[in-house]
Amino acid sequence: MKNLLKKYFYKLKIRERFSPTVQIQQRQLYLNYLEQKDAGKTPKLKDTGFRVFSQFEEDGLLLFVLTILGMPNKTFLEIGADDGVNSNCANFYFNFGYHGLFIDGNETAIERGKRFYSKNPHPWMYQPEFLCSKVTAENINDLVSSKGFSGDIDLMSIDIDGNDYYVWKALKTVKPLVVIIETHIEFGYNDIVVPYDANYIYPGKHPDYHGASPVAMVKLAKHKGYRLVGANQRGFNLIFVREGMAEKELPEVTVESILQHPSAIKAQERFEAIKDWEYETHNY
Repeated sequence: MKNLLKKYFYKLKIRERFSPTVQIQQRQLYLNYLEQKDAGKTPKLKDTGFRVFSQFEEDGLLLFVLTILGMPNKTFLEIGADDGVNSNCANFYFNFGYHGLFIDGNETAIERGKRFYSKNPHPWMYQPEFLCSKVTAENINDLVSSKGFSGDIDLMSIDIDGNDYYVWKALKTVKPLVVIIETHIEFGYNDIVVPYDANYIYPGKHPDYHGASPVAMVKLAKHKGYRLVGANQRGFNLIFVREGMAEKELPEVTVESILQHPSAIKAQERFEAIKDWEYETHNY
């Protein structure tokens, strides 16, 4: 009985995330941001965070960014989505009518996500697409296009604990307005990327030996036509916006500005154990 009650209240808590109250509150916030934009008094991105479905405060940060950009396509792509519930894109599906694609290599998580969205359909939107596959630089474009996604989309989230940098580098099928991508803050201000391994599975030979530093990710973003506008408070989920858009409301920020949280500073101490391992530096 205790387990049944625990499961019931867990499901109830999740459903509260897309209740009418939550929808109304977010719509009010959306309209408030538009009014502030028209008045030239938009808040700073770092002050807009909150959590509904995201792991940390990414839901609020992304809502502010996409409100400023106008939500022109209402489409998303989430790579490394797990079940698509505790994610960076779920809030936009349930509360703003987005459609998109969740990709993850965990079959159990994908099936769990399909069941959840089937049991909790959006009242006027069709269900998001799900795709179970290990993601590599070689297959990412085929995976995305196989589900009918191409061209401009609003939001892309990448969190695959490993080859995030190389997957974004290789991706050409879609062109997001906003990219949120995990970086390895343990690498601090070093301009380094762990060499590509298509067969990599976390944690590999060391749990801190994977991914790219924030400095390296910013360089890749600039090469692809994006600027860094912020990150979650802990500094590991970087947010990029396509150049030429909302430069006043979403100004470029430095890597230094996003690595000030105590946990980000503490994390850099772990680099000592792997500082002499093999790394790459990419120049564009």
